[in-house]
Amino acid sequence: MLHAAPIAVPGSPHVIVVGNEKGGSGKTTIAMHVAVALLQQGQRVGTIDLDSNQKGLTRYIENRRIWANYRRIELAAPLHRDIPRAEGKRLEDNEAEELAAFEAAIASVSESVDFLVIDTPSTDTYLMRLAHLIADTLLTPLTDSFLDFGTLGAIDPITCEITAMGHYGAMVCEARRHRRQFDRSQIDWVVIRNRSSLSRLVERSLGQLGGRLGFRHLEGCAERVVYRQFFTSGLTALDPLDQATLGDRANRSHQAAQQETRDLIELLRLPINDRARRRAAARAEWFASANAPLAADDVLAD
Repeated sequence: MLHAAPIAVPGSPHVIVVGNEKGGSGKTTIAMHVAVALLQQGQRVGTIDLDSNQKGLTRYIENRRIWANYRRIELAAPLHRDIPRAEGKRLEDNEAEELAAFEAAIASVSESVDFLVIDTPSTDTYLMRLAHLIADTLLTPLTDSFLDFGTLGAIDPITCEITAMGHYGAMVCEARRHRRQFDRSQIDWVVIRNRSSLSRLVERSLGQLGGRLGFRHLEGCAERVVYRQFFTSGLTALDPLDQATLGDRANRSHQAAQQETRDLIELLRLPINDRARRRAAARAEWFASANAPLAADDVLAD
């Protein structure tokens, strides 16, 4: 069960959580690209890495600073924090220690940033659930595979119809119920289909499940080697594709990655400008006026 979350405070940054209980889906890549996109829009951005084992986002940002110094170029970077995992013998003590560290990290950046991007681990942890509870926007990268789709829902192997909710899908629905009870906010849940194949294996099933659970799904990043290459230099597809930045000539794959990333950021509809902020406020007002919670949060209808 999720605990009440006194972390989300009115007037705090817009919180973007990147989560899925499946490793290798592209969470850290999405988190970094979203953070850089917001920085390039003139927003003040903070990031928090909750994956104390891999520390993928932390290493990504460190690589970015090292690369910028090496190439003698300017690369905008977010205000970053990472949360160490408590190693005590008692679960209750560990959770209390991690909660304190999480709250301290948020408090240290909340007055300095407009957006807070939180990268979560691929395992069901206490802090991972707390992060989902305070999300304003939830981004769930998913590879184009029914194996990965299982975190959201189970399907009939013959008809490919949805038969049950997956563990991660159920956890998000629980977080939504608790969030509505706390401040009547509605989490904007976006499932991003990465590494999509031409056959688009899970697209139909995503459409069905999205209608039931209340998420929208978008095309994400194709399987491109450049995304893996970016990590070592801390670069993103949104950075300048020139010799000074890349250290090499950009190719068609770089250009394709840049365009598909820009398209994705636009479709996320983050409250970056006045129009987007009005749209977000209107959406929040609509959900506040709808007294009945989504039935799909409680049960999957046949």
